[in-house]
Amino acid sequence: MIETDGILRKTSGLIAGLGSAALLLGALGFEHIGGYAPCTFCLWQRWPHLLAVILGVISLRIRLPWVYIIGALAAATSAVIGIFHTGVERGFWKGLQSCSGNVDLANVSPERALEIIMTAQVVKCDEVAWQLAGLSMASWNAILSLCLVALWTKGYFKFDRG
Repeated sequence: MIETDGILRKTSGLIAGLGSAALLLGALGFEHIGGYAPCTFCLWQRWPHLLAVILGVISLRIRLPWVYIIGALAAATSAVIGIFHTGVERGFWKGLQSCSGNVDLANVSPERALEIIMTAQVVKCDEVAWQLAGLSMASWNAILSLCLVALWTKGYFKFDRG
């Protein structure tokens, strides 16, 4: 007889980890193959996925509920950053000053102004570089990350509470 709860638990963690790996590979593909340089928020959205990939591998060996809780939190963190990034792109709220390209140079020396300009972020977080079906990469990351939260949560609830 096959133990379906164990298979579902392992499968959901593995699939969620692979989902995060796919999102990371997609982001790296857009960056290195497509030539789309990431902004600060784009980079921040990647780190939780890296953690989720590692947890997906761990979930195959370690049968502890906290692996799934942390996996869900990692995917949720990326989703929240993606939602915030989408809001910045759509003008719902302001993003980081260093990420919007709006720098006040009025009260600085010419040397300091040149330094600020030369080290300024080239990619602005408030501009959509690419979109599909009217949704930016940040929006798609948020949607897909929320799906991954559901998978991690499914794995968590497959644990015997007895």
